[in-house]
Amino acid sequence: MCKHILNAQVSIRAPCCKQWFDCAECHAETQTHSLAKTAEMAFMCKKCKKAFRKDMSAYEESDEYCPHCDNHYVLEAKTPQAVVGVEGEDARVDNRMLKDDRVKQIQKRSIFVDDDFSDRIG
Repeated sequence: MCKHILNAQVSIRAPCCKQWFDCAECHAETQTHSLAKTAEMAFMCKKCKKAFRKDMSAYEESDEYCPHCDNHYVLEAKTPQAVVGVEGEDARVDNRMLKDDRVKQIQKRSIFVDDDFSDRIG
């Protein structure tokens, strides 16, 4: 599973070290050399788990699909975004983790608090 591209549909085989990576950034993190460029790339579909090659010099729109299962692997990449949030269940269902920082109001004494105030009026 790639942490750089969340919706990666294929793995690529690096021609320099002959290892499989989900993206070029995964290769850069784990290897000390740079990714070699080549005209023919080897891919492995994550849906059907079958490998295939594509000639990148004559790449067409029909080449955006896996030749074995027709999985569309050329998608706009979804990258993780930093989000500040609260981990836990839905607060509407379970609000035990929420803290109410409001100050509790002190009840002021009044003669008009309850219905029976006959003993307070002279």
